[in-house]
Amino acid sequence: MDFIDEIRSRAREKVKKIVLPESSDSRILSAAAKLFQEGIAEVVLIGNEEQIKFQAKNDGINLDNVEIIDPQSFAEIEGFAQTLFQLRKEKGITEEEARNLIENPLYFSTMLVYKGYAAGAVAGANNSTGDVLRPALQIIKTAPGISTVSGAFIMLLDSEYVPDGRLIMADCAVNPEPDSDQLAQIGVASSNTAKNIADIKPRTSFLSFSTKGSAEHPLVEKVKEAVKKAQKMDPNGSYDGELQADSALVSRVAEKKAPESTVAGRANVLIFPDLQAGNIGYKLVERLAGGVAVGPILQGMGKPINDLSRGCSVEDIINLVAITSLQAIKNDS
Repeated sequence: MDFIDEIRSRAREKVKKIVLPESSDSRILSAAAKLFQEGIAEVVLIGNEEQIKFQAKNDGINLDNVEIIDPQSFAEIEGFAQTLFQLRKEKGITEEEARNLIENPLYFSTMLVYKGYAAGAVAGANNSTGDVLRPALQIIKTAPGISTVSGAFIMLLDSEYVPDGRLIMADCAVNPEPDSDQLAQIGVASSNTAKNIADIKPRTSFLSFSTKGSAEHPLVEKVKEAVKKAQKMDPNGSYDGELQADSALVSRVAEKKAPESTVAGRANVLIFPDLQAGNIGYKLVERLAGGVAVGPILQGMGKPINDLSRGCSVEDIINLVAITSLQAIKNDS
């Protein structure tokens, strides 16, 4: 069973309800139908039921068993608006602004998750990452002990340097210039993604242009501090750095540059020092090494909210819904 089949199969074991707010997109409608047909998740679409079903019929999509909620006729909409007002009034929002905002499908779907009506939400096919994250951070907020949301990719690779066939890369989506505290949180969150989603035992390397003091620079010191903080946050985890990429992945290089490390030469979680490096790195692996990038998976949220690429396929949507379900299942445990 390959990884994609595996995550879908694991999601079927405890089916979760996931909200897809971008119901004007035919890709979303097609994914919703397939998710129900394959028993991967219960899906909630947000919008006008008549319009959604008219579009689905024109596209040849059967939504007979898919739940549709229209915020404008939702019985608890006033309660949702009041909850949003209470959550944001110290930031200056008025009751009228909260009432108008809650009808936005992204805010409405996030409130469904916050209230426990659904286990998670997936959006981004027609919205930017910032648009997806804004209601999530305002309503659901981050998990206890975490203040940094980050984006990880699971890279599926056929390589001698990736014996599990799965490599976690982060942060590749959210934080442009993380400080050492943020970098540590990204490392711990990515380690959890490795365990809970990729189903591998994490060995987490914090990457740099230096290995174990081979260079001196404030950027290197930031990475060193992040490793110490990650180890303090997660004493039972396996973290090391600073390591160059070849020291992290290639055993013969690690034997020379970091012989005492239990991570070097065996790393399967790579933490990049900033977003530029992370985003460039995963795309190079995807394009030059033929890797399959699964994600981004948003890490650090109190409840799972995930962000699609605007160029996503129907299969990408299904996969991210399955991953969101797995995050929800883990939250239950």
